[in-house]
Amino acid sequence: MDGVPRVPEQRGPEDSATLRFGVLGPVRAWRGEELLVTGSPQQRALLAALLMREGRTATASELIDALWGDDPPPRALAAVRTYASRLRKVLSPGVLLSESGGYAVRLGEPRSLDLAAAQELAAEAEKAKSSGDLCRARHVLNEALALWDGEPLAGVPGPYAEAQRARLEEWRLQLLESRLDMDLEQGCHAEAVSELTALTAAHPLRERLRELLMLALYRSGRQAEALAVYADTRRLLADELGVDPRPGLKELQQRILQADPTLAEPSAPAPEPSATPVRPAQLPATVPDFTGRAAFVAELSEVLASAEGRVMAVSALAGIGGVGKTTLAVHVAHQARSAFPDGQLYVDLQGAGPRAAEPETVLGSFLRALGTADSAIPDSLEERSALYRSVLDGRRVLVLLDNARDAAQVRPLLPGTEGCAALVTSRVRMVDLAGAHLVDLDVMSPDEALSLFTKIVGEERVASEREAALDVVAACGFLPLAIRIAASRLAARRTWTVSVLAAKLADERRRLDELQAGDLAVKATFELGYGQLEPAQARAFRLLGLADGPDISLAAAAAVLDLPLEDTEDLLESLVDTSLLESAAPGRYRYHDLVRLYARACAERDEHPPSERDAAMSRLLDFYLATAAEVYAIERPGDRLVDHLEKTRTAGLVFPDRRAAQDWLYSEAVSLLACVRQSSDGARLRRAVDLLWAAVDLAESGANFKEYEAAATALRDAARAASDGRSEGRANLVLANARHWSGYFDQADQEAREALRLSEAAGDPLPCCWAANILGAFAFYQSRYRDAEDYLERAIKDFRACGDLPGTATALCNLSRLHLATDRADSAISLARQGTEMYEELGHTLKAANGHYALGLALSKNGQQSDASDRLMQALQVFRASRQRLWEGMTLFRLAEVDLLAQRPAQAAANAEMALAMLRGIGGEWRRGNVLTVLGKALNRLGQSGRAHVCWREALEIYEGLDSPEAAEVQALLAPAAAA
Repeated sequence: MDGVPRVPEQRGPEDSATLRFGVLGPVRAWRGEELLVTGSPQQRALLAALLMREGRTATASELIDALWGDDPPPRALAAVRTYASRLRKVLSPGVLLSESGGYAVRLGEPRSLDLAAAQELAAEAEKAKSSGDLCRARHVLNEALALWDGEPLAGVPGPYAEAQRARLEEWRLQLLESRLDMDLEQGCHAEAVSELTALTAAHPLRERLRELLMLALYRSGRQAEALAVYADTRRLLADELGVDPRPGLKELQQRILQADPTLAEPSAPAPEPSATPVRPAQLPATVPDFTGRAAFVAELSEVLASAEGRVMAVSALAGIGGVGKTTLAVHVAHQARSAFPDGQLYVDLQGAGPRAAEPETVLGSFLRALGTADSAIPDSLEERSALYRSVLDGRRVLVLLDNARDAAQVRPLLPGTEGCAALVTSRVRMVDLAGAHLVDLDVMSPDEALSLFTKIVGEERVASEREAALDVVAACGFLPLAIRIAASRLAARRTWTVSVLAAKLADERRRLDELQAGDLAVKATFELGYGQLEPAQARAFRLLGLADGPDISLAAAAAVLDLPLEDTEDLLESLVDTSLLESAAPGRYRYHDLVRLYARACAERDEHPPSERDAAMSRLLDFYLATAAEVYAIERPGDRLVDHLEKTRTAGLVFPDRRAAQDWLYSEAVSLLACVRQSSDGARLRRAVDLLWAAVDLAESGANFKEYEAAATALRDAARAASDGRSEGRANLVLANARHWSGYFDQADQEAREALRLSEAAGDPLPCCWAANILGAFAFYQSRYRDAEDYLERAIKDFRACGDLPGTATALCNLSRLHLATDRADSAISLARQGTEMYEELGHTLKAANGHYALGLALSKNGQQSDASDRLMQALQVFRASRQRLWEGMTLFRLAEVDLLAQRPAQAAANAEMALAMLRGIGGEWRRGNVLTVLGKALNRLGQSGRAHVCWREALEIYEGLDSPEAAEVQALLAPAAAA
């Protein structure tokens, strides 16, 4: 690697301030950015010998021994003097010194030598590890390891350099082992497997690496492979050295056989690599006019304080809606922040709504907030909960679980570790939450209620009408939310007196009496606030509550209300001021779940004409469809789909670049899919189907494929019930795509056949093109090559007839795959090149990556492994930047295949392991079987036959379960072992 070595910049003496040296790779010297010419190999050997002494003097005889050992040339001393003289001219004055019959290099700062910097970082990492800060230790060790730039002292001759090379390489491996050990302690098992697989291949006799690999595999749920590593190791040591594995390896094998529970308990998971550990700060803002509740604040603060350094505290606040549970919990949490320096987590569990938050979804969000990579987050609730507790171990974090449905929803979200605490709010009293400190929150006392009212309205207005003010807070039932709404209305109307407000509330006394009972009390309180809204505010409140998504963006809200963005923001902010709406984040708004239900009831009751409700939801759907079409057009320039979508009356957003378009699609995914599900009948059905088609990246990337597939199924069924053949055909096509990417090929094939039949009958040409293309792909997967060619040739013809160049390119690339499978390598390369060139001419970055992928496969089959690897690497970079997790995993798998053909089994195994980690939970079992097959081949070539057979047996089980033809190949791979 050219350039300046990665060492921290330090100031030194003036004459050497800009000099840096490297020995952890080729021996080099830099002055600033300039790479200095350090001369012949012997001259660099002299410089290396001096640098390795880190400022100490080396005698002439020591230098002669270092350069030539027992066989120096006749004029060795003269040669040393010559080399020193030449180096002195290259380096700054005063750097290479002659003293005491020898020479020394004086460094301006120790860290100006990469070796010294690495030693300092390693010591810092050890100190952090000793103090229990594994995240910091791991980060610093990575910094130290990054200083290596290939083989130490590369190209330097002499016995001294040879000995130092061996020493430095051994030290590097020790550092690697230490860092990998911390990786496992921090929960990064899946990531570690890939690296350890490559390292054990490079250093097959190093037992510590084998031990770490066994542990990583076991913690990744791959017990059979972990045991196979031991068997492979034992056989290798016996064959090569005639010895048995060391006791530690044998002990680990026994613990794995016994499923020792302590093996599955890492200390704390690692965040994504960064300069400092991830510290979430998710608490909502506390209200500035928080009033009263002194006894509750003191009680809860005491419970939270008791968590510090001892046991977890769980405080469950129960009470009716509007009583101030969240306000109190947030206030107490802010006061306690200093006791939880590692951060605060917050979630609204939406327990009172029709779809309470799922614990596994919440855990995924929490783990990401704590720095856990997406690829390291397991799928099941139990695994996520266990990893969550491991992440929090050693940290002091406060978790605020707001609006819980019941104890069952809460239990998986509790930290369960010393030093952490949880605050829970709920409408129900959680007597079945073991160990919880229960707090039943009632309405405010009259004095507290009056104090809150006065803080909002102002002392002057209340002082002269104290009795009227008491009437107001009494009419509000002393509920904090009702008081806040009433006081805010009065504060915004300077011409009103407190008596006027009291009189207005008195008119609704019979409804406010209901505040004494359950949810009706909350409704009465909301009714008070709603009744005082201006007409435009009331309309916004009603209509925005119709949307099902967890929140809504400002732009989407503007579409619902059919208002300019600025006017919409003013309305929404005014609703936030009345506490009828919450500001989830800048530019995003949400309802408390009970308020949303009330808003919908108001819409049913008060929206005139009633058709305006449908019109509002129609505008929201139009907004999403128009914007998704814009995203699709940016991602796929020249694609004709946007011309075949239903027309919209509402405009969508316009994006400055591809990255902004992607950000919008993925950030709006949940709300967009919720809108699709709400639009599965009536006049909105066709647009809902088209929205799902335009948002295909949500399925193809693997990011939201489960939710996407569920929405597609609902639309297909709705279209069938409505006898809408056009919509049903498109919905079938969308569903075929979704099931394709989730690995259900037989079902996808049936859906695609229906899509083709229905779209032909409806005269809908573009779905016919895509259905034929998909059917060709499925026939190829099922080895029905004649059918596949017929379908793909038809798809190419039909795409060209539609003028859809990207679609044509896609079908050409798929046809290339078919030609490969039928031994037509030259035409396969030609077809893939045609497709790739068409993509590139259109500026189609993402799909061009698919072209490079197809071309890489064709080149590989034709024996051009270097070119194939280059093409696949190009594709990988684009898929990674585009957040196409499924395609990223598949490209890693293909790179592993290329590595195998290029006789690079260690690299093949590493890439296959990364593919397994990337494809976890997406892509389906068939693709997993393919990766396991290749991984087994790579491991077998590395001499790890036991582990290879475990991979093949798992692949065979997958293939046989799918009745897949690939089972025969795997059976053949396993046959020699069975015969033996």
